[in-house]
Amino acid sequence: MKLRSTETFWPIKNAMDTSYPSLDADITTPILIIGGGITGALIAYKLLSEGKKVVLVDKRDICNGSTAASTALLQYEIDISLHELIEKRGFDCAVSSYKNCEKAIFDLKKIVDTIKSDCQFEFKKSIYFCSFKKDIPFLQRELKARKENGFKVKWLEEIDLKKQGLNAFAAIESESGAIMDPYRLAHDLLKYCKQKGMQIFDRTNITEFQYQKEKIIAITENGFAITAEDIIHCSGYESTETLTEKVVDLKSTYALASESFIEIPEVFKNAIYWNTSEPYLYFRGTSDNRIIMGGGDEEFHNAEKRDKLLHRKETYLLKQFQKCFPNINYKLDYSWAGTFGETQDALPYFGKPNPRKNEHYVLGFGGNGITFSVMAMNSIMASLNDSQHPDLEFYKFNR
Repeated sequence: MKLRSTETFWPIKNAMDTSYPSLDADITTPILIIGGGITGALIAYKLLSEGKKVVLVDKRDICNGSTAASTALLQYEIDISLHELIEKRGFDCAVSSYKNCEKAIFDLKKIVDTIKSDCQFEFKKSIYFCSFKKDIPFLQRELKARKENGFKVKWLEEIDLKKQGLNAFAAIESESGAIMDPYRLAHDLLKYCKQKGMQIFDRTNITEFQYQKEKIIAITENGFAITAEDIIHCSGYESTETLTEKVVDLKSTYALASESFIEIPEVFKNAIYWNTSEPYLYFRGTSDNRIIMGGGDEEFHNAEKRDKLLHRKETYLLKQFQKCFPNINYKLDYSWAGTFGETQDALPYFGKPNPRKNEHYVLGFGGNGITFSVMAMNSIMASLNDSQHPDLEFYKFNR
């Protein structure tokens, strides 16, 4: 007997931390943030700390875009190795990007402590390993580049990794890494911001922008107007719909979560893992003794095609897990697909695409979306004030 169809209200209600209204009137604000995920929440937190008045809107329920799909490995390592990034973007940009990503992890912990978020933030070592012997010289070049620039790293041989329970030929162990629940932190940040006076509207879809001399008017699909002096786009991959410049290639990605172990396997107690494969695989534990892994990326065509591949990707990822961690019996509990993007240099985009418009973007594409968003907190005021900041040069549009 089928007692109900689809989702009922009460499980959904109790899964939602806080509900916000949709916009039902014309309003005016100095600053409008579009995007109610972790990026929008962090930028709002920064602006409120600077005494700014802010309105934030999201077309979905709050935090139900990419934030809800994030696996939240917090690493200073970018999706391109340091030695390759130096060749691509130069020494200053590359080393600054790596160092600021590392700093962002510790800055995030300070924010977590300040707002007393229950997001299970934990520092972990980061293990960057190779599953093929041919990748050892690549890893050795990367180790040299990091050591020369002051990063705390050490080399792990195959025998060291086997003792840990990882089947790999070599690895770089970094001191600075972390994990957390990004959905929890984003909700906690938004609650904090609301208490500080920020207005939040979800299920409020912006469909049109009207540009006046010193104002921008954002029109919702229900015909209401938000008049703002500045607009900050924090809507991630959907921001590509409002940009004229092509800045990112969209990808489909897949993730799994295991059943809860009685006790998390020893290898996952103090470290997170990712490898040199292209696309790379990544692995982490959770506070409720699960193991999350992800990868299997490929070109994004549409959401329907992406989701149809999920079962095939489950099989592939489970097979890869067993190759890497042969002593762990991974029992699948959850799986999901998401969309993310890669830029040509694996770095974010901050600032104004058009200097004549007060539209600002915070786009932390790639695997470092959260740490990039923390980094953007350092330059957002400069962008609003039309002043200089190194990050606005490193991560500018039309670069």
